Amino acid sequence: EVQKHSVHTLVFRSLKRTHDMFVADNAKPIPLDEESHKVKMSVKLRTEYGSVLHMPTLKENFRDKGGPNTGDPYGQKQYSGNQGQELEYLITGTHPYPPGPSVALTADTKVQRMPSESAAQSLAVALPASQSRLDANRTAAGVGDIYRHAGISERSQPPGMSVALVEGGGNKNSALMAKKAPTMPKPQWHPPWKLYRVISGHLGWVRCIAVEPGNQWFVTGSADRTIKIWDLASGKLKLSLTGHISTVRGVIVSARSPYLFSCGEDKQVKCWDLEYNKVIRHYHGHLSAVYGLDLHPTIDVLVTCSRDSTARIWDVRTKASVHTLSGHTNAVATVKCQAAEPQVITGSHDTTIRLWDLVAGKTRVTLTNHKKSVRAVVLHPRHYTFASGSPDNIKQWKFPDGNFIQNLPGHNAIINTLAVNSDGVLVSGADNGTMHLWDWRTGYNFQRVHAAVQPGSLDSESGIFACVFDQSESRLLTAEADKTIKVYKEDDTATEETHPVSWKPEIIKRKRF
Repeated sequence: EVQKHSVHTLVFRSLKRTHDMFVADNAKPIPLDEESHKVKMSVKLRTEYGSVLHMPTLKENFRDKGGPNTGDPYGQKQYSGNQGQELEYLITGTHPYPPGPSVALTADTKVQRMPSESAAQSLAVALPASQSRLDANRTAAGVGDIYRHAGISERSQPPGMSVALVEGGGNKNSALMAKKAPTMPKPQWHPPWKLYRVISGHLGWVRCIAVEPGNQWFVTGSADRTIKIWDLASGKLKLSLTGHISTVRGVIVSARSPYLFSCGEDKQVKCWDLEYNKVIRHYHGHLSAVYGLDLHPTIDVLVTCSRDSTARIWDVRTKASVHTLSGHTNAVATVKCQAAEPQVITGSHDTTIRLWDLVAGKTRVTLTNHKKSVRAVVLHPRHYTFASGSPDNIKQWKFPDGNFIQNLPGHNAIINTLAVNSDGVLVSGADNGTMHLWDWRTGYNFQRVHAAVQPGSLDSESGIFACVFDQSESRLLTAEADKTIKVYKEDDTATEETHPVSWKPEIIKRKRF
């Protein structure tokens, strides 16, 4: 029952939310640090005017001005190249000028700066950006003008613009060049995938699927409580295994031994010996339905995740529970294992992803970027990256610390499953029966598929619960709510000319979180 609050309480909650939103005061400019600004301006002066600071000016220019200006607090500076020689050339500073617009130029108000570090620092701190200084920067046309304006810093630039100084033939050309906004790189071309086989046989939703390491057969688990093994080449049923007393939610075939592992909503985790087609081990410990499982690639360890908000690490041989990974606050929907750190990754209905330290049995990193349940996680077979699927977004992350890479927006549905192959084709399958195919590197959605349900099924039974590539990565198998397994392959007849990438180099406008 929803608790009712008074208008007074609701108003104060709204006020508090508003306060929390604006308390950081993000729009307020950072106060200028005088010391660092001086350093910045001196560096800028040397960088932009280093090539002209050593150049001398003819002494008639010096005589025209009437010698060194005694009113200048910095004095004329003779550079080391002229020390010990007759005073033939001197470096001059700027012409006297008023400190601001509409100020009369008198002996009291005039400002004159020398091309030295101290002068640049004083300029940076004392003078506001004025239109006359901008004009002086933009219209200097000769070497003499460069000498005269050598003390003026080109720091008054419009935001997002860069001033390029081009010196050629004794001229200075100031060109305003807009910086390019980052654009999405052109995605790699992938041939479209087409449905070529539909396999029927289960009497309930097909909830999970796995291909054996030898690529001869694959296994499925269903809501009809059976596990079925199918020939991959022909799609014919080879074997049915019974033993679970509720929906089978996860299956995986070991590459290290002739074992098949399964888990289900009956809280059971079973190990099947495929030489005898019998259960040889049970792993007891979960307090609720077991939603997923995975095998460690290099050691005999099994990882399962459950609706009891935990994941468990099991020793395959002794059946012992090595660790209980607790920390999630809602059902753990998916778990993945890898040989490198972090060795265990879980996604949960509490909207978080956790990267676990297998040795300590503790969380290394918690990723809280998703706003809805994370039902699917997939590891890239070659890159040190992974993706997670949620109704709000598909997100890509970098190991080992879970640094965010990019969002893949557009699949606006409950994403139940993700799969990726070595070519960089990412597949996302959703509860409404849609399947999107993406280019992993750029996040470009190059194909959308919505296969028809098998005859006799309701349209509402259009849903993809699991998908996987076979070992050759030339076939894609999906487990669906219309009780079928659908097999897709790449369209061999497609070329980049017949199926061009409908891609535009648009400016990236992706949310970062």
